[in-house]
Amino acid sequence: MPGEARLGPSGDSASEAQPEPRAGRGVLAAASISALVVNANTSAVTILLPAISRDVDTPVARLQWAVTGYSLVGAAVIVTSGALGDVLGRRRVFLAGLGLFIASCVLIALSGTGAAVVVGRMIQGAAGATILACGMSLLSVAASGSEQMRAITVWGAASAAGAAAGPLVGGLLVDVTGWQGLFWIDAVVAAACVPVTVVAVRESSDPTRSRSIDYWGTLLIAIVLVPLVLSLSKGNDWGWASAATIGCLAVSAAAALGFVAVERRVAAPLVNLGLLRNRVLVGATLAILIVAGAINALMYVLSLYFQNPSALGMSALEAGLATLPAAAGMVAITPLITPLAIRIGTGAAVGLGFALAAAGCAAIVFVSASWQYLAFMAPLVAIAAGLGLANGPASSASTASVSADEVGQASGISNMARYIGGSVAVAAVAMVFSAVTNKKLAAGSATPDAIASGLSSAALVLALFSAAGIGLALLARGHRQARASAVDRAAAAAAGSHTLPTRPVSGRPAAGAGSGPARVSSGPARVSSGPAGPAQPTSAARRGRERARHAGR
Repeated sequence: MPGEARLGPSGDSASEAQPEPRAGRGVLAAASISALVVNANTSAVTILLPAISRDVDTPVARLQWAVTGYSLVGAAVIVTSGALGDVLGRRRVFLAGLGLFIASCVLIALSGTGAAVVVGRMIQGAAGATILACGMSLLSVAASGSEQMRAITVWGAASAAGAAAGPLVGGLLVDVTGWQGLFWIDAVVAAACVPVTVVAVRESSDPTRSRSIDYWGTLLIAIVLVPLVLSLSKGNDWGWASAATIGCLAVSAAAALGFVAVERRVAAPLVNLGLLRNRVLVGATLAILIVAGAINALMYVLSLYFQNPSALGMSALEAGLATLPAAAGMVAITPLITPLAIRIGTGAAVGLGFALAAAGCAAIVFVSASWQYLAFMAPLVAIAAGLGLANGPASSASTASVSADEVGQASGISNMARYIGGSVAVAAVAMVFSAVTNKKLAAGSATPDAIASGLSSAALVLALFSAAGIGLALLARGHRQARASAVDRAAAAAAGSHTLPTRPVSGRPAAGAGSGPARVSSGPARVSSGPAGPAQPTSAARRGRERARHAGR
């Protein structure tokens, strides 16, 4: 493989003096453009839901599964797809992800029913997770050292730009082409990445990795989440003490126990349970879950409120423009996140961010039917800035708090947490919003007042959800970021969609991780692709383990 250096018996590089390999334009373009499209697509869909609902004659409450289903499948697939890339070939699996993404876009664009849209989005969840996981792995094998960090910085910037631009682009396309336009354009852009990948990206895999794939773990993650989200979505209709609700929760709990049992026995587990003894990693992962849940749920409920004729009555384009203060808050806070985290510590930065977000959500609790859009601007900026401030240091700490050979597994856990947070929080907030609105309507309230009450209750849930994150500052106390660089800023900006490594890593993900690079490298050295077993850890890796053990205490 180009740029690889074999390790000698001592684990030292035989070619440390060689120039650091640089990621070619082809692999950088394929990985970055596809990441931009996936993240733009993900963030745009909530803006499209009212238009889709009218066109396919399906209630928005049912189309909620177009959002939660995407996240459910992504949570189950993101680690497994990376592991498949290690075994079958990263380029091959990346191309499969692109093909699946194109097919899902076509299916959704041609859909005439809500069920077809939901199925297409669930397929898209698998495709998006595969593209992000394998795209990052392709970059990690194409470069090393500082050149790798430059490539990852570009990838992170593209991911952040896509997530920020998605609602605006989606709203614009609804008015210009119809909601289907987003998916047709995404399909075309993804298709353009295919020949670039075929021509410019070389195949790579990890011959030293176990051939075992944790399919049972993947299935059990889905079995945990689907009944849980279903109970949150339908519990109010079924009754919280009904057999259906209790049965769903029981299935979810049993699957969780089964998942733990499986992970203890498989050769290459989806989640290394031993890592959960590291309090910094646990705190960072929970923070990431809360941030992803809060931002996804907030955008979902505000999109519905802004576009409801009995509320603000915005068009899709106007609703997309209305999200700009949130995007501006994220952009404004990004350059300050890492320096602030360095100055006050990761734990304090995370706690401060969640406090700010909770205050912004609490302000929306006082919403009434008389509110105009300007009243939402300050809370939106506060929420976005707060969640960005909490998310950046948490994302960095999730991989910096573990030893060198555990970075990929930690990245996999944190990225899975993003999908889980998004699916569970959207389901819970959507249920509260709908239940309170319907209850008020049944009691004779005017429609604008009922909808405002629904939003107020949803905001209260999000305020409590965000406030719960303040306590996570205790788990991350003592951890400090060592420096601020371009890749740190990119990692902070992209933290809403993916965890980026902020130090040079090897392109070989750790067993069972798959969703991110795994081994830290002080230079261009890599693990030999020969038949020998894994190299002994370098002194840098040993020092990393010691730091991780100290951080985890």
